[in-house]
Amino acid sequence: MKLYNIDYIPGAEIEALDMVRGAVVQSKHIGKDIMAGFKTLVGGEIKGYTEMLNEARVTATQRMIAQAEALGADAVVNVRYASSAVMDGAAEVLAYGTAVRIK
Repeated sequence: MKLYNIDYIPGAEIEALDMVRGAVVQSKHIGKDIMAGFKTLVGGEIKGYTEMLNEARVTATQRMIAQAEALGADAVVNVRYASSAVMDGAAEVLAYGTAVRIK
């Protein structure tokens, strides 16, 4: 499945099928959350949260692709990501775009 963050596929005629999306709410275990709290005292990257959000993006993307495949899509265009904090230590990541078939 090809993914594009533009609203067309260069050199191809496409048929829009439907909006597709994948979402996940993910958290780290309490030990990593406590360590992240200590990290905020000294500054720097909080690697546990970076890993958590990377894992969440992968999961959300896979779920979006599964929806597109179910529609018979060849690609998803205009792919976007959004995230929000749901609670301390947990974030929602949403991947969305338009499933298309190449003519």
